[in-house]
Amino acid sequence: MTGQPQGIATTGRRRLDLTGTLLTTIICTHSFRGGTGKSNVTANLAVLIAKGGHRVGVIDTDIQSPGIHILFRLDQKSLTYSLNDYLWGRCPIESAAYDVSANCLGERSTNDRSRMFLIPSSLRPGEIARVLREGYDVSLLNDGLQELGRKLQLDYLFIDTHPGVNEETLLSIAVSDVLVLIMRPDQQDFHGTAVTVELARKLSVPSMFMIVNKVLQGMNLSDLRNHIETLYKAEVSAILPLNNEMVRLASGDIFVNQYPQHPFTIELEHVARRIAADQPPA
Repeated sequence: MTGQPQGIATTGRRRLDLTGTLLTTIICTHSFRGGTGKSNVTANLAVLIAKGGHRVGVIDTDIQSPGIHILFRLDQKSLTYSLNDYLWGRCPIESAAYDVSANCLGERSTNDRSRMFLIPSSLRPGEIARVLREGYDVSLLNDGLQELGRKLQLDYLFIDTHPGVNEETLLSIAVSDVLVLIMRPDQQDFHGTAVTVELARKLSVPSMFMIVNKVLQGMNLSDLRNHIETLYKAEVSAILPLNNEMVRLASGDIFVNQYPQHPFTIELEHVARRIAADQPPA
């Protein structure tokens, strides 16, 4: 990318199994603080990549405060299993996966390879309380990610993480091919994101994309981009505007489907193309 600060690396390497077969690309989406719009960005990026003719999964590992299922219009009352059930040995991981293609891909979901799967976490108060009280075996999560890719024949698997840094976050970053870091133009976000960037480099994540979300109209975007890229020595892949359309939608649907020509959508399309170029499908 022309004009990048020195030291920016954007091209990742695909992981291979022992037979040389390409494995599912794992994309970890993370923010150091809550309120960045992480789940919205995750869902919309996943839909854009799926519409490109790929099999895509999204797993909600924010077990303490799940919510991405709302964007895919998946009714928790209709679920047989969730990620919680897998982590506590009640079902295989693929039993907690739901095909939501019809909810977000339209006719594209029936005429080509495009598919979208969601693995939600439970919203039941008792299940959340058990996580807070007992925790879970984090190593099972890694096993589940690999198994999901094989069983569902996924090209890409997005991990929607809990904000901040904990054991689950470290594992998700460590096993990822791509880390998408989402932040706001806010001093607290600047300081907190620096922690995640440093962790990602220590864990040798192959590709890292930074997205600045909820940017007010009138801000100097060039100065903002240069400041963040200089601060972190990492590429800013998209600057997403704070907009009334997102507020009105209120997480009730996938934004890129409702507003395909919106600047928010166009910026995310750029990121989706970059991820697909750096990490071609299996």
